[in-house]
This record gives sequence, C-alpha cells and structure tokens, in this order.
Amino acid sequence: MRTVYFILRKEFKQIFRNKALLPLIFVAPIIQLLILPLAADYEVKNINLAVVDHDKSSYTQKLISKITSSGYFRLSGYFNSYDEAFHQIEKDEADLILELPSNFEKKLIRENHEQVFIAVNAINGTKAGLGGSYLVQVLADFNSQIRLDWIQPPRFREQAQIEITSSNWFNPLMNFRYFMVPGILAILVTMIGSYMTALNIVKEKEIGTIEQINVTPIRKHHFILGKLIPFWVLGMFVFSIGLFGVSFLIYGIVPQGNLFLLYGFLAIYLVAVLGFGLLISTYCDTQQQAMSVAFFFVMIFMLMSGLFTSVDSMPMWAKVISQLSPVTYFIEVMRMIVLKGSDFNDIKFHFVIIGGFAILLMSWAILNYRKTT
Repeated sequence: MRTVYFILRKEFKQIFRNKALLPLIFVAPIIQLLILPLAADYEVKNINLAVVDHDKSSYTQKLISKITSSGYFRLSGYFNSYDEAFHQIEKDEADLILELPSNFEKKLIRENHEQVFIAVNAINGTKAGLGGSYLVQVLADFNSQIRLDWIQPPRFREQAQIEITSSNWFNPLMNFRYFMVPGILAILVTMIGSYMTALNIVKEKEIGTIEQINVTPIRKHHFILGKLIPFWVLGMFVFSIGLFGVSFLIYGIVPQGNLFLLYGFLAIYLVAVLGFGLLISTYCDTQQQAMSVAFFFVMIFMLMSGLFTSVDSMPMWAKVISQLSPVTYFIEVMRMIVLKGSDFNDIKFHFVIIGGFAILLMSWAILNYRKTT
C-alpha cells in the first residue's frame, strides 16, 4: 500500500498542477448542470400562430383570446387570406394557421355546429404534433364552454355519475427539470470518469513517462489503482456538488431515497466507468485517438440511455444496445432513488448488472494493459 500511496501523491499533484484540467473537472460540470436542465424541456411553448378571421365576430375574438391566454401560443398576426398566412409559414414566422370561416358565429348559433381549418408546419414533427394537439384541446374547451352557456343543466341529476380525480406520483407539479437533472448529473459523472481516465494514461504515453514507470518494480495492479483512485474520488466529489449544491439548492430537488444506497451504487458505477476509460487508453496511443473513441461511445450512451427518450419507446434493436450501456442503469437508479425513494429491493437487479460491468471492464482493461520490464 505504500507504493500506491506514493503513486496517489504523484497523481493528485499532477492533477492540481494542471491549470487547464481543473476547470474541466470542477467548473464545467456545474455550469452544464445549471444550463442544460433549463433547455432540455419537452414542453413546447411560444408556438407562433397565424389567424385568418373571416368572421370578425365576438365569438372569434373570444376564441382567439382563449388561445393566446393559454400560455402556449404567440399570435404572429391577423391576415385577410390563407395565402398571406401561408407566406408566414414559408418565412418560418408562423408554426400554425387557424382559419375561421365567415358567418362562424351565426352558423354556430343557428345550426349548432361549424368547422374551422388548422394548418400545421410539420417540418419539426415534435413541435407540430404538440402544437396541433394544444390547439385542438383549446378548441374543445371553447366548445364545451359555449355549450354550458347555452344549456342550463338540471337542478337534480337522475342518473349516477362517476367522478374521476387524478394525482401525480413522485413529481406532483409535473416539473420536467425534476426528471432531467438526475439524468444529466449521471451523464456528467460518466464523462468525467471516462474522459479523464483515458486522457490521463494516454498522456503518459505521449510524454514518455509510461516507459519510465514500466521499468520500475511497481506492480501492474499498483499502477492501475494509483491511476483510478484519484478520479474515483473526484467523481464522488463532483457528484456531491451536483446533487447538493445544484440539484438541491438551485432546483429544489430533495432526494426521496437513501443517500447511502445511492452512493453505494455510485461507487460501483464509477469503477465500471473508470475501467471503461482505462480500457480505451490501452488501445490508444495519443490523446486525440482517446478523445475520439471516448466521444463516440459517450454519444451513444447519452442518446440511447433513456436520458431524453424512454427506452421502452425504442425499437427492439435499440433496446438491446441501451441494455449494454451501464449509463442506462445508472440514470434509472438515479431517478428511482431521488424521485421515487426506491429501496434496495427495487434496484438489486441494477446492482448485479452494474457490478458485472465493473468486473468485466476493469478485468478487460487490466489484462489488456502490458507492463514491460
């Protein structure tokens, strides 16, 4: 252990002497955790709506006011014809067109029904689908409100009615940041562990110090432990800052589960991630190669781990790839413990899987590392 101690002293001094590396480890993750949850939101707002009102009646004015007051739509302008409104879509200044026919109010009162025309710019499929759904919902509410104004409900209802009330578990206010912050924190810890470990060991190859270490009587497992323990400690430290300093103080997310259970899973997960970074370093000779390989895998981990889209909604081949990623299990455990308050029985399968990843990646990296004497 005395040998490992001296290696650790050398590694920590080397890390803290690198003025360019320190901001990447401590400052960049905090800034990313502050900014990314604000942008990563599936709730579409500020949808530009162009209105073609041929009726210009009190009913159309009430409908337009109801739409703009919903908080999802921004009125881009009134137009006299559909061609003028469509020109706004061509200039990308409008996302939807609502055309209200002439005699809209008169036909609605006399004939008890009327049709409106909605055109949706579907270049952005997500925004088009949600924007069209929002507008249809507002129209349905407006229709229900008119019918309630026309029809006087009976004082006593003869038929029995079932009233349905709903409650949201684990995220009562449906705040999307509560869902995104734990996942983004998991990705940041992954990037620190994989990138820093891979680049640190490859740097030894580039400057030639790896050859000096190889000819010393330092055992291979001593060298591996000396390289991995500093970044394991830094990973735990950065995670703590993100969990308590940003997640709790800035976004008000209070972990509902056992923190010791969360940190126990994190400790095993970091071994797997650091083993992955070490594995990359054993196959690469330059930092540029290591950065490219690590970026390739981290992008796959990020996009196919359930961070932005649910794994259940992916095709079967994508589900298989996501299940081969340790990040998938860590993001799921983060959300289960932080939001749901899950206990060990709920995540024991994840412990087994991530333990298998840690043993596999670390063993592969150690066996692939060649120490010549």
